[in-house]
Order: sequence, then structure tokens, then C-alpha cells
Amino acid sequence: MSFLKKIFGDPNARILAELGRAVEEINLLESAYRAKSDAELRETTATLRARLAAGEPLDTLLPDAFAAAREASRRTLGQRHYDVQLLGAIVLHRGQIAEMRTGEGKTLTATAAVYLNALTGKGVHVVTVNDYLARRDAVWMGQIYHALGLTVGTIQHETAYRYDPDYQVEPRETATATETEMEASGVHEGTPEDEERDTRGAYRVEMSFLRPISRQEAYAADITYGTNNEFGFDYLRDNMVGELEQMVQRPLEYAIVDEVDSILIDEARTPLIISAPAEDSTDQYYRFAELVRQLRPEEHFTVDEKMRSAFFTEAGQDAVTQLLGFDPWAQSDLATVHHLEQALRAEALFKRDKEYVVREGEIVIVDEFTGRLMFGRRYSEGLHQAIEAKEGVKIQRESRTLATVTFQNYFRLYKKLAGMTGTAATEAEEFGKIYKLEVVQIQPNKPSRRTDSTDMVYKNEKAKYQAVVAEVKARHERGQPVLIGTISIEKNEILSQLLEREGVPHALLNAKNHEREAETIAQAGRKGAVTVATNMAGRGVDIILGGNPPDALEAEAVKAAGGLHIIGTERHEARRIDNQLRGRSGRQGDPGSSQFFLSLEDDLMRIFASDRVKRMMETLRIPEEVPIESKMVGRLIESAQRKVEGHNFDIRKHLLEYDDVLNKHREAIYRRRREILDVAAGRRAGKTARAMILEMVEEEIERLVHLHTSEERGARWDLAEIYNVAATIFPLPAEARTAIAPPERQPGDKLADVKTRTAIIEQLAGLARTAYEGLEKRISNPELMREIEKSILLRSIDGLWIEHLDAMEHLRTGIGLRGYGQRDPLVEYKREAYRMFQELLQLIAKQIVFSIYRVGVAAEAAPQFMRQQNVQLSAPAKEGDAGAAMETHAAGKHQKIGRNDPCPCGSGKKFKKCHGT
Repeated sequence: MSFLKKIFGDPNARILAELGRAVEEINLLESAYRAKSDAELRETTATLRARLAAGEPLDTLLPDAFAAAREASRRTLGQRHYDVQLLGAIVLHRGQIAEMRTGEGKTLTATAAVYLNALTGKGVHVVTVNDYLARRDAVWMGQIYHALGLTVGTIQHETAYRYDPDYQVEPRETATATETEMEASGVHEGTPEDEERDTRGAYRVEMSFLRPISRQEAYAADITYGTNNEFGFDYLRDNMVGELEQMVQRPLEYAIVDEVDSILIDEARTPLIISAPAEDSTDQYYRFAELVRQLRPEEHFTVDEKMRSAFFTEAGQDAVTQLLGFDPWAQSDLATVHHLEQALRAEALFKRDKEYVVREGEIVIVDEFTGRLMFGRRYSEGLHQAIEAKEGVKIQRESRTLATVTFQNYFRLYKKLAGMTGTAATEAEEFGKIYKLEVVQIQPNKPSRRTDSTDMVYKNEKAKYQAVVAEVKARHERGQPVLIGTISIEKNEILSQLLEREGVPHALLNAKNHEREAETIAQAGRKGAVTVATNMAGRGVDIILGGNPPDALEAEAVKAAGGLHIIGTERHEARRIDNQLRGRSGRQGDPGSSQFFLSLEDDLMRIFASDRVKRMMETLRIPEEVPIESKMVGRLIESAQRKVEGHNFDIRKHLLEYDDVLNKHREAIYRRRREILDVAAGRRAGKTARAMILEMVEEEIERLVHLHTSEERGARWDLAEIYNVAATIFPLPAEARTAIAPPERQPGDKLADVKTRTAIIEQLAGLARTAYEGLEKRISNPELMREIEKSILLRSIDGLWIEHLDAMEHLRTGIGLRGYGQRDPLVEYKREAYRMFQELLQLIAKQIVFSIYRVGVAAEAAPQFMRQQNVQLSAPAKEGDAGAAMETHAAGKHQKIGRNDPCPCGSGKKFKKCHGT
């Protein structure tokens, strides 16, 4: 690589040289912006937005926007952006990753890019690794944005806030009040206390200035801070709502991911999942299986072998109602009806040792083409559970995944994505290939003076820890602060006990309470301080020599003692984690040092380097307590780390190839859901839910007619079966049977067949439309009818999507077995997944078609019945109430109508023959 750099030059240096010209332009504007009053500086935002609206691109606004952000920061925080911070901000604006060393001020760097992109009014998301940092930065950096006239929100696990300098937390003196709460209360901007707050803002969250608001309001702000988890879960929840007004996120425009390596690399393999417990008991599957065994063919149900379908007759519905003790059709209990239909299919259509076999208490599908057992595959939509119940084996389900997405796919939804971290270069290939993000290394503001010593390698862990404790004790006694990094809480506590035994005072951090530990680690640079921390504890907080706020005399004493010394007690699989630990020392040109203490019993050494080093130690007869300090060992470890990094990258890349398949399904389903919500809200001109449903009905009729009038049947068209199946979709009077009977057919006359087939489809479609109009008249409430249509559309999509997620998970689990058949599992997965998704779309349409004419029988009753029940149609009072509102409409309040009771509409017919059809 160095040889190529000599020939072609360093590409990173070329990028920085190009960006340097923009920084010079920003610097030329500094004096002009410093001369502005506070009001004039605030007015800059309106001016820049007007230029943007006039057609100027953001790139031409960059010098003015960055100059304004720098001046606002100088006035509010007393911190002026260095040139290198402006370079980093330009990199972020360009949708790249800025690698900036620890202590270079990444948090402040982001503000210039955030301000520029927030001018669009479309929202900027700043992604942090924990709630504490999201709150801290919203308050700390919120002062800059507020001075420029922008709004700032922050989302937390269960709450949301807006930065508001006029909002104050009342002082509290209670047993539960923390020191932070007491000191934060009553602080007003511009006071000496506020200046101290700006100094402490790097590590302490001030709850003053954080006004509680709704999640929607937080996302409506110009800038929103939050964690990767909260942004991702809100995306999933938005795609599960029943009303457009319940969505909280706006379209995903621009995000800056802080600690981008942690979020997009370390957590890439962890999917976000919204799940719900499985049904209270699997007993219902066994109950339905037992129930359908009591039904008689032809009398209680009919079977269509060609369509692989089974339908309850009217007598069958009556029998089921009697056996259950309630009528699921009358109550629009779609879940129960669905499970009953699957139980019927399992009983009537799926035969043991033909479609499936029972092996070791599990149902194994038989491939219908090859006869091979398809281990790991499962039928979807609850059918597999129905077969398990039928055979009396254990039903395999623990929980239901309602929605899921990986961070890899969530963050690729943003139109523009950027990131910042202290260590990204080692993962540059992955950032480029997976996220299309280029890594640009920003030079430090001041050259580093940190000394990195060669690793010390001991024979065993005991000797290593003894050496660590001795080293810490010696440095502590001469007043040098020491930070010890471990890879686990367990190792943390072992070291803490050893230090305690030697009488070394220290702070122990386990990355559990982020806020409290941030305050502790902010003081890790004090004279003689000893801090034991897991590698991730206190991340995002600078360690300033002399403490925070810094004491000048103490800072000089610490520098004279050598600055902050870092001790690593184990190498991590990824080099960047080691570099992050080292990077805590030597910030802004301060002195510092680092060294790793290793043993042959450490995981990385044991797996990759132990034998070779052990032989060398034995050959040289090195005592247990004497370490090896060799560059050769360091190269050996680095080589091992490179191998592990490459292996982990391959795994993440492989998983993404599989997840991309499901991601396409997810995007298609979520687009369809959003279309339904938009149509229901009147945001799609010329489209209605009614038209969407009737189109599906006509497509189902067309499919039905083509199936039963195919050329395979020759001269015999099964018109009776067409009538029987059509009658299960919508009310079809007996006289319609003659209406769809064509004249005598002449076999071989294809043109006549096409005309006849078209005539049958048009006749049935006309009858379906007439039946739909009748349904609307019976409900006699257009607003309620639109709610019913939307509910049927959404519930059908959501229910079957959940089943599809289950099926895809089972497919993915078992697809590896295809490799034994010399077939590429990924190719097989894509092929099977495509087929399953096409089936899902057909099933969604089918469920909508077979449900719409049976909806809410109580709600379909005559207007006077609805008045008697005092049913009111109203919008949900708050998020989460929509389901209850619909349930009220469907079931009424006081009266349950039996299928054989007189219909309340006054027709004189039985309910099942009238509005209970």
C-alpha cells in the first residue's frame, strides 16, 4: 500500500487538501459573523433558508452556515471550532465517516454539519450509543442550535424532551434526589452557574432545559438526538400503527451516527425485534384440532382439492358455534376463524406420510416433487401448528415476531448517512462495501505525544495480574493517573479485589449506569486517580488532565508525572477496540502512555498465538513472573486480529445477503401499509379503500373462474364449484346459479371459451359489487364502513406478515442443509423466499376478499339497532386506543345476537339468514 501511495499519492491527503480550501473560505467569513449581534446571528437561519428555497444547493450555503455555527458555539459554549473540526464537519456533510482521535471534539464537530442540513426543515437525526449521551448532547449542543433559531428534541426509552432554556426543574431535596438533580435545578442561561454548566456539560446531564414533550414533537424538531435502538424501534412501531396520525417519524433524510463503528459494525448482527408472547396457551390449537374431528364432510365442510382449500358450510358454522359456545363469524373474530380454517385444512387436506411425516415428535414436511424430507422447513400462517395439534406432538412456538429489522438495513434507509468515531480505518472496507461510506482520517489539532509501549506477555493470568497491580501501585504513588481497561465485568472485579488488597484506592466502572460512570471517568485524569473500567465504560466522555472542571495546578502536576497512563489487560478481537482504549490518553497534544499486559491464557492468545510463544518461553527458560517484551509477539497478535476481523466481516456480509431478501419483503409490505393509511386519510387522490378491495374481489373471481374452466378440464367446466366457492366470498342468491350458466359449449372453440369465461367473470363481479353496495346500505354509516375497510386491510396484512416472518425464520434456519445436496444455500433461500412472498401477497388478498363481506355483523345491523346500542364512532383518544374503538363498533355494548335469533333490523328473518350472512 505504501508503494502505491508513493506512485499515486495518499488519497486521504488529497481529500483533506480539497476540503482545506472550503475551510479557508469559512475562516474568511469569521470576522463578519463575529461582528453580528445575537439577533442578526439568529436571523442567519432565515436568510440561508430563503437562499435554499430559491434553489441554491447546500454546498454553496456551507461556508456561511459553518461560520454561523462556529460563532454561535463561541458565544454559547466558549468553544470555537478548530480548522480540523471544520474539516470533519465537511466530511460529515458529504455523507462520509470522519475518523477523529479521542479528545478532538467530535460532538462539537457534528454541530456545523447538523446545522447546515437542518436548514432543509426535513429533520436531522444524531444517533448516540446510549440515552445518557442523547440527553447530554441535546442540552450541551442545544445551546448552539437555539442561538441560531433551530429546535432540538431528544427521544429516550419511554420519554421525549425538547431543549428549552426557559424550562426549569424545581429544586428538590428528597432522599431520592441525586446530586446532579440538586445542582441542575434553578440554573439560568448567562449566569456564572451557566458558565460552569457549559464546562461540566461534557459529562453531566442537566434536566433543567429539557421540557417533556410527545415523541411526535421530538421528531418534528429540526434536530433530534436519540439512540440507534430508539430510532429503529420507532421505525418498526410506525409500521404497525392503525392511524396515520399515530406515526412519529418523518421520512428518513439525514443521520449522523456517533461511535459509528460500535453501531454499524459491532451491533450489525443484532436485529431489532418487536415481539409478543405466543398465545396464552397452545391449548387452543389442540382444542380446534379436536373440534374439527367432530365435523362431517359435505355436511359441515367442503373440500376443493385443486385449490387446496376447505370451507365450512352454513351447517358447519352452526356446529362450530355450538361447540365453541360463541360465534366467531358474528363477532368478526378473524384470529379464531383463521385458526379454525387452518385446523380444517390440516384435518381434511394434509395426510400423514404423504404431505408430512412425524419424526422424533416433530412434523417434517415431505417435498412434493422429490419425496425427500425437508428438515427445518415449516408451513406458514399457523398451518404447521395445526398439523402438530392434529398429531398430538409438541407445538413449537415460544413467541411471535411482530416486526424486525437489522441496523444494517435500517440505517441504509436514510437518504444521506454519515458517521464519526476515533477508530474506523481498520473497518474501512466493510463501511465501503456494506454502507457505501468512505472513511476520511482527520489529522489531530495537535500532534500526539502519547508513548505506546510494546506488549508485556506472561505465562499465565496470575502473573499478569500481579504485574498490573505492581505497575498501577508504582504510578499511583508518584501521582500519575491510571486507567485500566478490561474486556469483561468479571475481569474488572478480579482486578478491583487485587487493588483493594494492595491498598490502592480506585473507581470501578462496569458500563451499567452511563450517567454516573461518565461523571466518574471525567475525573480519571486527576492526580493519582486509578480507574478500572470495561473497554466501553464512559465512552463519549473526554478525560481531561487535572479533572473536569480542570484545576490548572493539578493539570501541570499530572503532566509532569507523565499524563494519563493506559493499561490494557487483554487484547480484543478487533484492533480498533484496543485503539479506542489507547486513544483515551494523549488528547489535544497532552503527554500520555499506554501498554498492554497479556498472558498465554487470554482468549486471543490461547486460540491464535499461544503455542508458538509458549515454545519460545520454554526454550529461553523464562520464569513465570518474567514477561516477554517482543515486537515479534506484537506482530503475531496483530496478524491474529486481522484474521478474526476478516472472519467476522465475512459473517456480517453473509448475514446481510440473507437479510437483504427479507428486507425487500419488508419494504414492499410497509409501502402497502402506508398506502392504505394514506388512502384512509384522503392523501391519495382518486384512490379509495373500497376500490382497492373490490379490485381484489374481482381478481379472486377471475382466478376462481380460470381455475375451474381451464383447458385441462376439456369439455367439462365445473360451474357448480364456481358457484359454491363464490358463495363463500359474498352472498350469492340461488337464482344466480342460472345466471352464470353458459350456453352449450363446443369443445375446441377457444374464442367462444374466452368470451364465455369473460361473461362469467363479469356477471360474478357485478353480483359482488351489488353485494358490497348492500353491505354498505346495511351498515348505513359511510364513516364506519371506511373504518371497517381500513381495519380489514391492515389486519390482514399485519397478521399474515407476522406468519411470514415466522416462516422466513424457519426457512433460514433449515436452508443450510441444502448445501449437502451440492446446492448454494443462498440461491435456494432467494428462490424459496420469492415463492413464499408471492404466496403471502395472494394470501393477503384472499383473506381480505373472504373477510370483507362477513365483517362486524353486529355493526352491520340496521341503523335503529345501532342507535339502541348507543354505539358512537369516534377517533381514538390516544395511541393504542384504535383497537378498542373498533372492537366497540364490532361487538356492541349490551346485547349478544345469536345466529338463530331474529335479526334486529326488523326483516323477520333469522340473524344468520339476514345480517349474519
